Amino acid sequence: MATDTLKRTPGAGGATGGLRRLLLENGALTALIVLVIAMSALSGDFLTTDNLLNVGVQAAVTAVLAFGVTFVIVSAGIDLSVGSVAALSATVLAWTATSHGVPVFIAVLLAVATGIAAGLVNGFLIAYGKLPPFIATLAMLSVARGLSLVISEGSPIPFPDSVSHLGDTLGGWLPVPVLVMIVMGLIAAFVLGRTYIGRSMYAIGGNEEAARLSGLRVKKQKLAIYALSGVFAAVAGIVLASRLSSAQPQAADGYELDAIAAVVIGGASLAGGTGKASGTLIGALILAVLRNGLNLLNVSAFWQQVVIGVVIALAVLFDTLRRKAGATPSAAGASPGGKGKQAGTYALAAVVTVAIVGATSFLHNGSSTSADRKMGLSLSTLNNPFFVQIRAGAMAEAKKQGVDLTVTDAQNDASQQANQLQNFTSSGVGAIIVNPVDSDAASNSVKAADKADIPVIAVDRGVNDAKTDALVASDNVAGGELAAKSIAEKLGGKGKIVILQGQAGTSAARERAQGFENGLKAFPGIQVVAQQPADFDRTKGLDVMSNLLQAHPDVRGVIAANDEMALGAIKALGSKAGKSVSVVGFDGTPDGLKAVEGGSLYASVAQQPTQLGRIAVDNALKALDGEKVRQTVKVPVKVVTKENVAGFSG
Repeated sequence: MATDTLKRTPGAGGATGGLRRLLLENGALTALIVLVIAMSALSGDFLTTDNLLNVGVQAAVTAVLAFGVTFVIVSAGIDLSVGSVAALSATVLAWTATSHGVPVFIAVLLAVATGIAAGLVNGFLIAYGKLPPFIATLAMLSVARGLSLVISEGSPIPFPDSVSHLGDTLGGWLPVPVLVMIVMGLIAAFVLGRTYIGRSMYAIGGNEEAARLSGLRVKKQKLAIYALSGVFAAVAGIVLASRLSSAQPQAADGYELDAIAAVVIGGASLAGGTGKASGTLIGALILAVLRNGLNLLNVSAFWQQVVIGVVIALAVLFDTLRRKAGATPSAAGASPGGKGKQAGTYALAAVVTVAIVGATSFLHNGSSTSADRKMGLSLSTLNNPFFVQIRAGAMAEAKKQGVDLTVTDAQNDASQQANQLQNFTSSGVGAIIVNPVDSDAASNSVKAADKADIPVIAVDRGVNDAKTDALVASDNVAGGELAAKSIAEKLGGKGKIVILQGQAGTSAARERAQGFENGLKAFPGIQVVAQQPADFDRTKGLDVMSNLLQAHPDVRGVIAANDEMALGAIKALGSKAGKSVSVVGFDGTPDGLKAVEGGSLYASVAQQPTQLGRIAVDNALKALDGEKVRQTVKVPVKVVTKENVAGFSG
């Protein structure tokens, strides 16, 4: 797909040829129009003012990141570090302003300076160190993410109130992130089309050696290009953290791929030399419309990834077909009437879209669907058996009660969950159930639902600084204390153990770690020789435990913050598991219970996740019916061992 102004191909005449040229010359715009029309026809909730503003907000961070990446791709480079740089910049702002009392204005400048510094390092490694852009920026991706975790100590940092207003609205309806996106887009367009460095980007991307021979200082220009990408990444990080009211050390994870996808969908070539800010904006909007519409249509988050991958592949295929058809991009600014023609095309596209969408809206008039029997459930992840069981319990109860339940997967991304909660609110569901990725980050979205008089039930984890009708949860801290007590008593009150922690920055990881610490205080003979995160992942549990065994071969016990990491540790321990080394997990998942039954896992602190999902739906229905619900509904945790596993049901 391409949005570049294309030269007219001789021989293509008539109305058919003119339509064909229009579609070829504005592929991304055409795709966006088709998507908007299709989503309007398929979902009556799509074409509302609130939802369209949601699409703009959800596109904002990706678009700002993508504007910076456009500079790099136009110059035939690549920047994989922008997501991590965004998180690091936001962390620096929150850390300096909140923890060290630095004036907010100076803290913002330090955040932007952080982005510039990261970009300059990338540029130096590429221009002077001769590293391939892929390798240099991949290294920065890891460094920036690591520094973000080091500075924040793995925990979200509250954002200054004065900066958090960037996540608010003007006049109660116009989102500030949308305004920031527009401003940054105009700056990007100006840089690309009106400045010396913009022309240098096209020259370097078209033919770097020719640019160098013509007198262009290519190395210095690359420094500036990557520094600009860092600036845009810093701004995107600040906007994202403002939406979440906190700097999340794991924020924007994977966003670099969305940014690159937006640039490519918008018509830029990865070979360099072509690309425009307007095309990048359209690419970001296409991704946002896709995600928003697929959420409203209750399409699985897993299938959403498949669809977006197909769209990216089609974008490149369309670009190839366009070039084979004889349409060739003209040089930036070469056509005197190009800008006026492009503006006219966009205006015509807007008129056509409004007309067709207005017609399709009649398909949904008079709909008898009742919103009060619709609910939305946003889970932090479905890449974990514990949350899969919560979903199963919720869906079973919803089916029993005749409730239309839409389940979404935030993939441990607080920003993605904020988008999903906004989509639920704008579509007017009767109630929302949320399992927060982070308790602080979910607050703004929950406040918006509360303002719309939509009951919100939190499950497994609470929401800070926002009103929820009920919290249905087990006590993670109490569960951690039980896990510590179990391993200590199994070892007779003495011995060396290691702790496998959960994903840094998540409330479950913090609370369970606190429980482990509290529980072990009563057993001074237990020595914790190592504590390392394994991100709630079985493979990482295997790798981390294998490494720790090299340094601590005499370890006698392992506490893991979930069963998946415990099962990875058991694999690393081999024949030692359940014999010379005792392992305690957390969650009571089906695989974990099988391991308990088999004896390789000594115990699992079971939270009965199926019950959590069932009770959450039941309480949401009570809140809808105006019945009084308890503020906190505790589901007891239980230590499951080989002696009682046969009678346990999650």
